[in-house]
Amino acid sequence: MQDKMNWDDLRVFLAVARGESLSAAAPMLKMDAATVGRRIARLEDVLGAALFVKSPQGYALTDLGNRMRAHAAAAEEALLAARDEGAAGQGGLTGQIRIGAPDGCANFLLPQVCAAIRAENPDLEIQILALPRVVNLSKREADLAITVSPPEAGRLTVQKITDYHLYLATRRDAPPVGSPQDLMGRPVVGYIPDMIFDKELDYLGPLAATGVQMASNSVAVQMQMLRAGAGFGFVHAFAMPFAPELVPVLTAAFRLTRSFYLIRHAADRRSDRVNRVASALMSGIRAEVARLEAASVT
Repeated sequence: MQDKMNWDDLRVFLAVARGESLSAAAPMLKMDAATVGRRIARLEDVLGAALFVKSPQGYALTDLGNRMRAHAAAAEEALLAARDEGAAGQGGLTGQIRIGAPDGCANFLLPQVCAAIRAENPDLEIQILALPRVVNLSKREADLAITVSPPEAGRLTVQKITDYHLYLATRRDAPPVGSPQDLMGRPVVGYIPDMIFDKELDYLGPLAATGVQMASNSVAVQMQMLRAGAGFGFVHAFAMPFAPELVPVLTAAFRLTRSFYLIRHAADRRSDRVNRVASALMSGIRAEVARLEAASVT
């Protein structure tokens, strides 16, 4: 039987601690859940104590597990820092980076921005995680997260990227809209009300007084609904060039301003690699928002 721990043991332990289940940890580790379970059982045998309380709801850390997690996370940070130092003299960025973002940003901004970053760093692997919720950095769901509100808690580094705008829009061939009264009786397109995960995404306000007749938790789906003639709703100005069938209406009354923020672990401030990706990501998003918003009003 194995009589000592190594980094691979800690890597498996951290994945289960963050995922809170074997099935959630398995894809992160590129193992099957049964193998992950055996690795955890073997580690607990080595320690002579339980790291998790197992239940149908998942794996919860014991007191020992919580203490172990802090040490394992510190070891991970040290290992990543050492890797960054080793790669610093090689010029281009390497390895894998995962970016979590709301789906509007993930669909209409990040593909172009990340393609440009990879063109400069062909050995860098970029993953875009598009979620209809806030990305959980504490569970290492991503290395970097883009949000529409700055977090209020956690050991995180927060940087404002840029402001962006949204317009009320409908199909170009819909009956003309000269005043808010012209919208009465038309279907409303927007978020599923009970799935709005950030107050900054609650765009409609009084416009949804009679309900949201066509709803989705995805802004990309909402835009497709509008393109299909479903009614009226808010569209990101940077997404308008991708939907030539749509036209902004009542822009003086219904032009919204929101912001993107870049969030990362506070410990990653020491990582040259993450700092370089963050810098490229922020400058790329700023430039792409400006380019697409300019195109949206032509």
